[in-house]
Amino acid sequence: MSIDQLIARCTFPAAGTDVTCAVSGGADSLALIVLAVRAGCRVTAIHVDHQLRAGSAAEADIVAVHAAALGARFERRVVDVGPGPNVEARARAARYAVLPFGVMTGHTADDQAETIILNLMRGSIGGLSGMRATTERGVQRPLLNLRRSDTVAVCAEMGIQPISDPSNADLSLRRNAVRHRILPLLSEIADRDIAPILNRQAAMIRDDTDLLDRLAAAIDPTDARALADAPVALARRAIRSWLANPYPPDAATVERVLDVARGTSLACQTNDGRRISRSGQKLTASRANEEHNHR
Repeated sequence: MSIDQLIARCTFPAAGTDVTCAVSGGADSLALIVLAVRAGCRVTAIHVDHQLRAGSAAEADIVAVHAAALGARFERRVVDVGPGPNVEARARAARYAVLPFGVMTGHTADDQAETIILNLMRGSIGGLSGMRATTERGVQRPLLNLRRSDTVAVCAEMGIQPISDPSNADLSLRRNAVRHRILPLLSEIADRDIAPILNRQAAMIRDDTDLLDRLAAAIDPTDARALADAPVALARRAIRSWLANPYPPDAATVERVLDVARGTSLACQTNDGRRISRSGQKLTASRANEEHNHR
């Protein structure tokens, strides 16, 4: 498939639009530059050095060379992730903290399939709808309809050698285990490529989610009677939206809050330490120190 045919499957803005692309130097992000430039966008490539391995600083120089050759501007950012648990999440948070609003990333349909499986493993109901093309924080994902093989082919056609990140082969990292072990096994068992199936299911779940969220938005989550009388699927969504901080509470917390709304419990604790109490038909959420201050 030609580059122009691939662009037709992407969601880039109109030609002449200024865009920024997060570019690690892998095939997906380098293909993102190629496709964005070919789509007529005025591209600035931003490379974030997480300083997590020796030689990472040199990768910025490689990305700079590719960006210049493709007609894109280049900027580098350096962040200090530091040692500690859950390095993937901390590196992601540090990366997005220095990237501008509206930044584009090279996530593909394969990344989408991995994300859906990871969210399923975490028990995230909303996560089954996968990643959106545009997030609430403005992140743009114009390549979600492409496969990883497409981005590799783009780089090969342009004579670009992507940077090989050795951490991508580390099976102790959960996403890598899903990528290299779980998805291939599911495809083998299903006797077909499972990634497109997961992507189609996620798209349908997103439509359902959007409808249910609109219906749930009409419910006042602090009105105990309204919560108790509402269909439970909508009541749960109203509670999750109310208590998001910024992430929604876990399922057990939601059920405890429903018990308070129904009058089977006087109060409950959320998973992030807040206390939900009821006075008449009104639910309130407070911290222990807030309650102390009001006494």
